[in-house]
Amino acid sequence: MRIAVLKETAAGESRVAASPETVKKFIALGASVAVQAGAGLGAAIADADYAAAGAEVSKDPAKGADIVLGVQGPEVAGLKGAAKGAWIVAGLDPFGQRAKIDAYAKAGFEALAMEFMPRITRAQSMDILSSQSNLSGYKAVIEAANAYGRAFPMMMTAAGTVSAAKCFVMGVGVAGLQAIATARRLGAQVSATDVRSATKEQIMSLGAKPVFVENVAGIEGEGAGGYATEMSAEYQAAQAELVSSHIAKQDIVITTALIPGRAAPRLVTDAQLASMKPGSVVFDLAVAQGGNVEGSQADAVVVKHGVKIIGWSNTPAHLAADASALFSRNLYNFLSAFWDTDAGRPVLDDEIGNAVRLTLGGKVVNERLLGAQ
Repeated sequence: MRIAVLKETAAGESRVAASPETVKKFIALGASVAVQAGAGLGAAIADADYAAAGAEVSKDPAKGADIVLGVQGPEVAGLKGAAKGAWIVAGLDPFGQRAKIDAYAKAGFEALAMEFMPRITRAQSMDILSSQSNLSGYKAVIEAANAYGRAFPMMMTAAGTVSAAKCFVMGVGVAGLQAIATARRLGAQVSATDVRSATKEQIMSLGAKPVFVENVAGIEGEGAGGYATEMSAEYQAAQAELVSSHIAKQDIVITTALIPGRAAPRLVTDAQLASMKPGSVVFDLAVAQGGNVEGSQADAVVVKHGVKIIGWSNTPAHLAADASALFSRNLYNFLSAFWDTDAGRPVLDDEIGNAVRLTLGGKVVNERLLGAQ
């Protein structure tokens, strides 16, 4: 069983899909590992570190590979020489990169999308969305604090008192919860909102104030698998009114709302931005999927009405070393959980296998992806 780790080719992608730690673990399972030269440099991992862990450092690691690991899905041209039926295990962006998925099928590869991992207890350690979103929520607050022209915590000095910054987190998934925790650590007054009523207790447990619409029928926020879904029109109107009055008082706003397979919902309008104080900062973590904030642009700082709007298309890549360490553990946890010693390779069960498998036998077979056509 040969496992290949490719150097990422997407613009701005500095992460890598294996670490020296996971290389050693794969070898302990009986696999051989080939890492493309320079694959880990963006994450501060030298080729020598991989070699010391037992990997083959190669210019052409895909040759003869049975499993190819990636952070983002590699181009089919980069898989030349891989074994017929080889697994492509990565974050494949199935809805946004459908043409690439079709190309995997045509080439005879079995593509496994790690972001389709079901949110069940035994798959928690395999969940790349959670591990990367956790870092994204942290980084969003740190970047907003850096861009904000004032201090976050309250400071009492002989020259007077500096008031604590007010930070509002919109969307309380993994990224939102980490954003709340980070802002609290920095000393801000934190509030948060979400369409899922179950998050109220989570918000309060972190010492933040929940901001929720009450007594409105037709809320559809409780999605399957822990994800949010679209809200009813009545709820959207009520939320917009509540948020408008609250957001005008905030110094920092972090938006994190995403709906799998859909454009990001609009949470902050231009009119709401205009109500904020000059010098305020908004970080849009959903900018790569259209953005939660009107006027946000990927990988750019936009100033509107004196408010800085920031959003990165790949926030985890700004913490490449830690993001790579967690991502590579997710991949190892996934493959090792199904490792069949007799077969010398992983053998997936139906529950997780059917969830993550996109292509098989030259066809696209994933029901979730086919249903989005």
